[in-house]
Amino acid sequence: MRPHFQHWPRRVPHTLTLPETSLWDNLATSARRYPSKAAIRFFGRVVNYRDLADEAQRMAAHLHSVGVRKGDRVILLMQNLPQLVLAHFAILRANAVVVPVNPMNLAQELQHYITDANVKVAITTADLGAELAKASNELPAEHQLQHMVVTQLGDYLPAPAQREYMPEVWQAWLTMERAPLQLENGRVVSWKQALACQDTPPALDVGPSDLSVLPYTSGTTGMPKGCMHTHASIMSNAIASSVWGNASSENVILAVIPMFHITGMVSVMHASIYAGATMLLMPRWDRELAGQLISQHKVTNWTNIPTMVIDLFASPNFKQFDLSSLIYIGGGGAAMPQAVAQRLWEEYGLRYQEGYGLTETAAPSHSNPPDNAKQQCLGIPFINTQALVVDPDTLQELGVGEQGEIVVAGPQVFSGYWGNEAATAAAFVEIEGRKFFRTGDLGHVDEDGYFFITDRLKRMINASGFKVWPAEVEALMFRHPAIQEACIIAAKDAYRGETVKAVVVLRAAHKGQVSEEDIIAWCRDNMAAYKVPRLVSLVEALPKSGSGKVMWRWLQDAEAAATTSTATVLD
Repeated sequence: MRPHFQHWPRRVPHTLTLPETSLWDNLATSARRYPSKAAIRFFGRVVNYRDLADEAQRMAAHLHSVGVRKGDRVILLMQNLPQLVLAHFAILRANAVVVPVNPMNLAQELQHYITDANVKVAITTADLGAELAKASNELPAEHQLQHMVVTQLGDYLPAPAQREYMPEVWQAWLTMERAPLQLENGRVVSWKQALACQDTPPALDVGPSDLSVLPYTSGTTGMPKGCMHTHASIMSNAIASSVWGNASSENVILAVIPMFHITGMVSVMHASIYAGATMLLMPRWDRELAGQLISQHKVTNWTNIPTMVIDLFASPNFKQFDLSSLIYIGGGGAAMPQAVAQRLWEEYGLRYQEGYGLTETAAPSHSNPPDNAKQQCLGIPFINTQALVVDPDTLQELGVGEQGEIVVAGPQVFSGYWGNEAATAAAFVEIEGRKFFRTGDLGHVDEDGYFFITDRLKRMINASGFKVWPAEVEALMFRHPAIQEACIIAAKDAYRGETVKAVVVLRAAHKGQVSEEDIIAWCRDNMAAYKVPRLVSLVEALPKSGSGKVMWRWLQDAEAAATTSTATVLD
């Protein structure tokens, strides 16, 4: 028996028997059990479970009416809104596959999701739809979107007199009506038009082994890759998260981490729907709003990234907030500073539950036991999960304290990368007859069986929980006409933990004509904000190996050792 079971929560089973049903069945079941109960609260608007299921079925009927069939991929491009939850389950109810996309992506990036997943239908908001339409319209006709459902941000806001507190800066953003959009070779319909569909939804024809979501992740080379998750793999962590967190239908969840991201999608949205809990939706982070929502609605569970907790503590109004209702607070994406974790414990009796997971593992593969948490630690292998630390070359399991690669096996692990057999084959290894996913993260295990991360095999920058993959940013930067070569590395950042730095070689004709500021401005116009280099260093040449490969590790080590920087910093 593995040593971590000595620290296992006594109320939690080591394994779970998973239902042999689809993810849609979770919403349908909660709608039958709790028809009048609030599934979603959004600035005073309440969407109960009956209405959520009914509207999702009408949207599914609309999708079917425009040609969406079993296994078809549908882009879902939204912030945390009631419409996102409804559309997500509507796509599943239509027997189709959700392709969740980060709203920060711009047209050049969005084109990849359309073409790689062969998407013909998308659901989005009016503020993001313009960029998506632009991405589609600039593609060859055979790759363009054929249908788009567009909702206004405020479609689910109550009348102004019934609205709860809303940050002033959000008022215009959430209530502004955007101009109609147009697809070059397709049709755009409003959310309300789509919900008016009177057709009968198709028969539910998907089960555990069918594809359910196709979230994208990047890696060491090339553009983002789609992670194939079945109904069973998402179901596994949705239920495990509920059981681990002692969830019930009485939970009130602060849903602020993005639900296009795997953690928000699975451990917040799907886990809440399974339990019949209530989600308080926040489209964007705002510490004053978070404090008020926790206090007013007696939030019990809050999954977050550590920077949110740090920011909340820094509010000048913090003493006015009542956090006494919280029974669970935790998250991942970055290490929680020990001083902040200690303050949570001393002032509120809350152990911050750090966890670890990847898009490929449907979020948690590890989590800290609620009653036996260790700070700045990944935790222990999650329910139904086996994890090892192995030698990256020999794949032999290593002993206590020895650094190696973390590998994971469990029902939540993805099936492979969409349309990329080579990448799939490289991602898995067989150890003692069982298939393990190679995380690319280096770590070690202590004598209690707790896992700690120490380094990365993969090139990746962790900026406030956002994963930035250098190869993807480099590929985008090479489209700049003045850039001959670029190498992306991580730089230390007091708030974000890490930030993006670009080391750039300009083409001869552009030297002296293009500045660091020009490059950053171009990047802001052509890639998601979290990927944009905050620092740029112009150099005459990049260090290369004998085979001609850029020595990114040398640049990374030099950056880590540097006490000063000549880079230009723009925020």
